[in-house]
Amino acid sequence: MKKIENSYKKSGVNISLANKLVKHISRISEKDVKKARDARNKDVIGGFGSLFDISNLNIKDPVIVSCTDGVGTKIELANKYKKFDTIGIDLVAMCINDLIVQGAKPLFFLDYIAVDKLNLIKTKNILKGIFKGCKISGCKLIGGETAEMPGVYSKDKFDLAGFSVGIVSKKRILDKKNVKNKNIVLAIPSNGIHSNGYSLVRSILKRHKIPKNLKKEILKPTKIYSKEILALANKNLINAAAHITGGGLIENLLRSIPNEFTLNIDLSKIKILKIFSWLKTKNISDKEMMRTFNCGVGFCIIVHKKNIVKIKKLFPKKFTPYEIGYISKGKNRINLFENFKW
Repeated sequence: MKKIENSYKKSGVNISLANKLVKHISRISEKDVKKARDARNKDVIGGFGSLFDISNLNIKDPVIVSCTDGVGTKIELANKYKKFDTIGIDLVAMCINDLIVQGAKPLFFLDYIAVDKLNLIKTKNILKGIFKGCKISGCKLIGGETAEMPGVYSKDKFDLAGFSVGIVSKKRILDKKNVKNKNIVLAIPSNGIHSNGYSLVRSILKRHKIPKNLKKEILKPTKIYSKEILALANKNLINAAAHITGGGLIENLLRSIPNEFTLNIDLSKIKILKIFSWLKTKNISDKEMMRTFNCGVGFCIIVHKKNIVKIKKLFPKKFTPYEIGYISKGKNRINLFENFKW
């Protein structure tokens, strides 16, 4: 009986291909370092651990802030439409937008890519988005993990996870303790669905054809708010903030105010994007829409009324914040009035 030679490659894991990917990431990372004239993450890709030098940041009483997240089932639509160069931006955005809620400056990012079988072209496109997201955020990709796991993931399936670290001075941390009575809630527009609610989106797309003018909305990458939010934080113009993700506007805002205050929101003031108006026509209740999607609000800031004019000047026109409510005393916690204008 002929003996069959066993090998890792025959089992479905190609180490040589993975090494090629590491070299590709290293080349891009080195170009990024040279361009920025910054050696903080030089020669760390492919090492056992990733290094980042914080000695020249000059931050008094520094506090490290960390976040981890993924992009959910938006991945399934990236697979369906064979478009992989933006899903990496989503991954960075979901982590960085959480990080800046505390007022932290993003420092570095690590990714985790799990696949059934490594496809270099596909993975390079995913990484292209991750590098772009890091560039927008002002942080560095300094390491990660690509795991080839045959038998765990079915053919062509993959998953992504990201991990980000930032830094903030202790006295500049954005905290719900800073929220005061009569503070104003400002909504910062989203640029689309972002990366939440895609299980419901996919369910609808199986039964309904999306209009041609809305197709591009399905995989539009999540808006990254780091530049604008950090500019406000550095000028002490924000008391607290909320990234509007799973759970929607209300649940995420409640995480950012003390228990002794009530959140008062005028739903009629929310500027609904066309993609959400279309989704609403597919027999989804207002309550479900509000809990599942951002509905046009990607980020919220809680501020003193006197700062609103200064705040608006720091945003591009498309993402100019607008007032949707206020904070009041009382433990009712939530007071919603008026209705969405779908």
